[in-house]
Amino acid sequence: MNEMENFLESTTYIDWDSPGVKNLANSLSSGLTSEEDIGKVCFEWVRDNIKHSSDYEINPVTCKASDVLAHKTGFCYAKSHLLAALLRANNIPAGLCYQRLSVEGNAYCLHGLNAVFLKNHGWYRIDPRGNKEGISAQFSPPHEQLAYEIKVGPEADLSEIWPEPLPIVISVLEKCITYKEVCENLPDIDTAC
Repeated sequence: MNEMENFLESTTYIDWDSPGVKNLANSLSSGLTSEEDIGKVCFEWVRDNIKHSSDYEINPVTCKASDVLAHKTGFCYAKSHLLAALLRANNIPAGLCYQRLSVEGNAYCLHGLNAVFLKNHGWYRIDPRGNKEGISAQFSPPHEQLAYEIKVGPEADLSEIWPEPLPIVISVLEKCITYKEVCENLPDIDTAC
């Protein structure tokens, strides 16, 4: 298997071969031929139709793409799992990316987003987190318009593109029962190493 095939696989958390995800992916791409058009419609659908769990203060905590779709809610990490699944179901390589952002005081956490491989642009990052006042993530290659800009200090754009979610992200999403628990245990990694 070549490396790009890792970004097309259906996996435990990016389960694009589940019936609901596969049906939605087919429906969204119906009549479209351009990978950019398909990428944009999948991105906008997740961004605009899946409620961000902490913004809306809703449960349950979701992790697998199929669960995010079934419950129409997820944290940024889970929303990125669904977007990766929809893109992969349309044979467009997609991976997971992370930023390290400040939250309150001296606390930091990871923020989940995606990278999609577009033949005309290479890897292109997109953020399906969900727009609200002060946040306007868009799909407009080659220009990148993410939800958050990195500030000076310990905040960081992690440069890697992963085919699978980070274990620390999975651990938090699977361990916590409510959105409040997730908010109190947001995953973080030390980028100083």
